[in-house]
This record gives sequence, C-alpha cells and structure tokens, in this order.
Amino acid sequence: METIKFHQLPHSPAYHYLIQAGPRLQPLKQAHAYIITSGFSHSRSLLTKLLTLVCAAGSISYTRKIFQSVSNPDSFLFNSLIKSTSKYHKFSVYSLYFYKYMVLYNIWPSAYTFTSLVKSCADLSSLKLGKTVHGHVLISGFGLDVYVQAALVAFYAKCGDLGNARKVFDKMCDRSIVAWNSMISGYEQNGCGNEAIGLFNKMREEGFKPDSATFVSVLSACAQLGAFSVGCWVHNYIAEYGLDLNVVLGTSLINMYTRCGYVRKAREVFDAMNETNVVSWTAMISGYGTNGYGLEAVDLFDEMRRRGPRPNRVTFVAVLSACAHAGLVKEGRLVFARMREEYHFKPGIEHHVCYVDLLGRAGLLDEAFKFINEEVPKEPAAAIWTAMLGACKMHKNFDLGVQVAEHLLAVEPENPGHYVMLSNIYALAGRMDRVEKVRNIMIGKSLKKQVGYSTIEVNQKTYLFSMGDKSHPETAEIYRFLDELMSRCREAGYASAHDVVMHELEEEEREFAVRYHSEKLAIAFGILKTSHDTPIRIVKNLRMCEDCHRAIKYISVVANREIIVRDRLRFHHFKNGSCSCVDYW
Repeated sequence: METIKFHQLPHSPAYHYLIQAGPRLQPLKQAHAYIITSGFSHSRSLLTKLLTLVCAAGSISYTRKIFQSVSNPDSFLFNSLIKSTSKYHKFSVYSLYFYKYMVLYNIWPSAYTFTSLVKSCADLSSLKLGKTVHGHVLISGFGLDVYVQAALVAFYAKCGDLGNARKVFDKMCDRSIVAWNSMISGYEQNGCGNEAIGLFNKMREEGFKPDSATFVSVLSACAQLGAFSVGCWVHNYIAEYGLDLNVVLGTSLINMYTRCGYVRKAREVFDAMNETNVVSWTAMISGYGTNGYGLEAVDLFDEMRRRGPRPNRVTFVAVLSACAHAGLVKEGRLVFARMREEYHFKPGIEHHVCYVDLLGRAGLLDEAFKFINEEVPKEPAAAIWTAMLGACKMHKNFDLGVQVAEHLLAVEPENPGHYVMLSNIYALAGRMDRVEKVRNIMIGKSLKKQVGYSTIEVNQKTYLFSMGDKSHPETAEIYRFLDELMSRCREAGYASAHDVVMHELEEEEREFAVRYHSEKLAIAFGILKTSHDTPIRIVKNLRMCEDCHRAIKYISVVANREIIVRDRLRFHHFKNGSCSCVDYW
C-alpha cells in the first residue's frame, strides 16, 4: 500500500484516533489496531506519532515492539524516538538504544539527535557513555553547533567533569543563557562557589542578562561561601527589575540569608513571598535552627501546622535539630511524638540522630543510650553513634564515650574523624597510652585528619585560610595583627584551651598550634580590611574548636566587632563577649 504523506495526516481518521487517544496506553493500542486494519501500517508518519505517544504513556516495551515492526525507519522517526525517550529519566538509556539502531541503519544523525542523546547521558550520569557520544559529535561535524555544545556543557557539569565542561564552554562562539547557566550551576553543584560567582561576574561583564535560573545557582554559591554582598546584589537586582519572586527563587534567597547569618532578612523574604511550599517553610525553620533561634523555629513549625503545607520528613529534621541546638528538650520530645502519632511518619536515621543529639546535648546520656539500644532498629548508623560520642565528650563521660566509640569504629572503621574523637576522649581522661595506640592505628591505616579551612568575603572577593597559612601576600601583617589581638585578649582574661590540639605537644607548642587556627587568621584579616561597623563573617568547613570559640568571644570585645562564624554544624553570633549558642554546641 502507498505510504500516506505527512501533510495528509491531519485529514486521516487514523491520525484523529491518535490525537483523541493522547498519551493513554489502552486507547493507543486501539488506535494502533485501527492503523493496521485500515491499511496504514506502513505509514512512517503515523507510526512515528504513535511511537511518541506510546512512549509518553510510559510503555517502553510496547514502543520497542512497534519500532521493530517498522520496515524502513527514517531519520525523523529515529530523532522523534530519541527525543521522546530523553524526556523521561527512566527511559534515558533507550535514547542510546535507538541511536545504536540509527547507526546500524546507516542513517546520518543531526544536531537534533545529539542534543537529545547528550541530555540522556547527563540524566544517566554516565561520563563514559557521554564521552563516546561526544566523540560521535566531533566525527559527525557537529562540534561547533551551539545547541549541542550547550548540552555537552550541562552533561560534563552534571557528571562533575568541570574541566571538560569549561573546555567546551570556552570554545563556544555564541553562548546562550542556557550554556552560562549550565556552567555556573555545574560549579555551584560541585562545591566550587568561587568559580560560580567568578563566572557570573564574567557573564555580566560580557553583557548577558541573567535570569531566574542563573540567580538560583548564584544564590546557592553565595550560601556555600557566605558571600553576603553578592547575595544582596542579586536580591537588589531582583527587586529593581521586578523579577517574579517565585517559590524557587524566594527559597534560594531564604537559604542565602540564613546561611550568611541574616535571619531577619530571610524572614522578610519569606513573609513577602506570594506563594510558599513545604520547601520554603522548611528552609526558614532550618535557618532559625542553625542560627540558634530554637524557639522561633518551633513557633514557625506550629504556625506551619496551623495554616501552612503539610510538614514532610525534612521539616521534622529541621525542627528537631533546632530543638537539639537550643536545649529545648520538652519541645523536641513533643515534635518527635507528633511526627509519629499525628503525621504517621516512621522515624528515619536522620530523625534518630536528631533525637539522640537532643538528649545527649542536654546531658541525658543514659536516656540517649537507652533510646539507641531500644528504639533504633537493626544496627545503628554511624551518624547516631557520632552524635552520642559528641555528647559524651561534651559532658566528659569518658567511660561511656569509649564504649560508644568502639561501636562507631565497628560501623565505620576507615573514618579518620572517629579516631581523632576517640583520641581526644582518651586524652581528656588522662589515658595517654590509649592516645598513642589510636594514633598508631591511624598511621597503620594511612588515615589523616581532614584539613580545616575558613573563608571570608571582603569587597566581594572570597579569601581562604588554613591553619598556619602563609600563602596570603599580606601574611606578615595578618600574623602581627593576630598576635596583637591575642595579647589584648589575654590581658582581658583569655586563656588558651590546650586540650583541643595534639596532646603530645609541649605546652608552648600547643599554644602556637591553636593561635593560628584558620578562623583566627580569617578574623584578623577581616578586621584589618573592613570598617569598624562591619560585622565579620567566617565560614569554616569543620566544627569550630573550643579554643577558637573561647578566643573569638574575647576578640569580639577587644576589637568591638560582631563576629559571625558558620561552622560545619551551625552558626555562632559573637557579640560583646558572648555567643548565640550559649556555649551549647
């Protein structure tokens, strides 16, 4: 039978059957039967439309069955199949399946083909397959196609291969907003906040107008780095140009402000949002919690229960964590009970960690240990034992701490942080023989402590410091000023907490080791380079040590500065010699 032409399709009954069926499998099977019985089974145009609809209906097996019945598939059919399967994450691998047949049929691909194929490789996070497709792109002569290049940038960035992503990006003669956003997002999602903001600045210099997607990535990078001034610029731009403060953008602003220590500004954004969802509510609750405003977090959670969206599992993690860090045991117990009894959520590992942390920080060590043994199913996760171990160290219950540490090492024997914690507990208990034994185990296993560093933003540029760091061009001045600060702190009553460093060092060496911790260097640099009324904001990748916490209280007095430190666990707002955590961290 003669194949029906594409321009005739709108007038054929079979085409109308397909349109009426839509992406519904049973009506599509009936339409397929009609196509066969009506003599149109050789119409590639009809079959192409049928295939795309069946794929959209979610049946890849039926799609493949129909495809195998097509005697002479053409490039339009293959490209439609490849694009259709690339749209759905669960079918991404079938884009490559149909491309393989396209090659076997000696049908030449197009830029359209490769754009969809590269997207599928990105969805599969398969660097190997994507590089193979990239090779086919170059062989086929589409290496300079702007749409294919943009897809390749997004693919490499999603797979974490930022080097190749940037190579493709830099070779683009005509960069679209999609390409800029993919590269900026790639940097941000792979923890390269400085590079993300640097590329954003380059984008503005070259005259490209950012959109909401750009700002979401940039705000997330600002949150990573504590880059408050850049985040403020973005907020002002949004307001000035009247961009829609949608849920995604609004939530990104909330995260940026709370992670830079500006909870009040975050709440202003939250209250100004025309539409909120469970993510934005949870972000605001979490922001209160990490900044030490536990009661405000609980109040907002109660408001959410009354008039907001239904809390999800992440919401309960946020409010339980807020209670733990603020010592709100009664409120935390109530929240945990409501999660199970009112919302019928079965507690997960993250909820158990928060509850153990809540009890442990409050000194209820026996109750916390009993909870782990009786309420936590199966073998408790490492994070649960870590929370318990931290509580033992905090409250100097060394016997229980050693017992907990043994459980922890049994679960995660290759984590150096656990050995360091155990070593510190032995040292605080005066068991130096055990300290030496733990250190020897670490050496035998080639385990090393994670290197700590602190970042500070000054004049929209982020600076990184590590302990004893001398890479900064103004090192001599920074060290001189820090020595002067610490001398003034000692005059005001500060005494170094030597027990936070390696215990085999001599006393003089210990004091030297803690004096030049990364956060102290960053704070000294910040005070030197900013005006007297400017708060100092530091981001640290690890938990702040006890000596730095003690020292920064004194620095806030002698330098008359507000100092905000975000460590791995939470925020510390230092002002006039006190900290927002009330030494409860």
